[in-house]
Amino acid sequence: MRKFNGYQRGVNLGGWLSQRISTEPEYMDSFITEDDVKRIAGWGFDHVRLPVDYDVIEEDDGRPVESGHKHIEDCISWCRKYGLNIVLDLHKSYGYMFDKGAVPDADRFFTDQALQDRFILTWENLISRYGSDHDIIAFELLNEVVNPLYTEKWNDIADRAIDIIRSHEKDAIIILGGVRNNSVLSVPSLRRPRDSRIVYNFHCYEPLCFTHQKAYWVDNSDFDLTYPGELSEYIEKSRLLGEDDIADVIEELGQTSGVEFFEKIFAPAIDYAKKMDAMLYCGEYGVIDRAPAADAMRWISDINEAFAKYGIGRALWNYKEKDFGLIDRHYDGIRDDVIKTMVISNES
Repeated sequence: MRKFNGYQRGVNLGGWLSQRISTEPEYMDSFITEDDVKRIAGWGFDHVRLPVDYDVIEEDDGRPVESGHKHIEDCISWCRKYGLNIVLDLHKSYGYMFDKGAVPDADRFFTDQALQDRFILTWENLISRYGSDHDIIAFELLNEVVNPLYTEKWNDIADRAIDIIRSHEKDAIIILGGVRNNSVLSVPSLRRPRDSRIVYNFHCYEPLCFTHQKAYWVDNSDFDLTYPGELSEYIEKSRLLGEDDIADVIEELGQTSGVEFFEKIFAPAIDYAKKMDAMLYCGEYGVIDRAPAADAMRWISDINEAFAKYGIGRALWNYKEKDFGLIDRHYDGIRDDVIKTMVISNES
């Protein structure tokens, strides 16, 4: 499988231009600064993933919001200065977002031609502005498609977006993920890449019962789990969260942790990527700050070993806050080990 060079070890800048807790200029100007980008580069990372919501850069009628674009431009400038690449991720489109309740009737996006046209226009605007920076930017079409009923419709919409991007920049890297919240098990549902610069994308928080324990936005998650943990408890909690396929993997392997678990769930995506001669990228992975820190470290070590074995690029969720922040207090005792694990696992 081809390796996604330049995007092997990264971190997300979530909470800044996407899923903001404030729209005040003071917040936007201070949440991420040049010093943060300098720190990330100093750790030895090679890229950042920059989630962006459409309403940071566009009015509802499609007119540009220049103050929002200024933040993207600043990030590009800082990353050039410190030698980092960027994944520019459209986290929220007009009419669609993965987050329940963030957009009323989000599935309408897949049946409403006007919403799809607006999505294409957003990408035409983005590639027109930032296509010339494709030497350090990879363009991620949409953060997470949820409903598997729209697998083929999403493929159709993605093809249109790829056409628009290619009409402006034929050499731009385009990152494309599948349904079920960008599940690694959905990668084989994506179409054959039309060229060598299409990258298959997934997110991995498996087992979700560990990485999202006590997450206030996840139903039935108010419990405590260690990593590794009791087999029966992991199977029970995975099924409780609707992750029957993950429960089946745990039951078949007879273990709740280890590199073998990740190799097992990655296998269909890796096989498909090899067959399609495509690269793989994990745009999000991480452990909530309600899990024991030492157990989070073990999970991060295991998944990074699996990533490194197959040359899968990745970006940790999240640099700051959003319940997963690497620089937040919860990670004080293990931060250096997390960073070392991410950087060293990529040196081979």
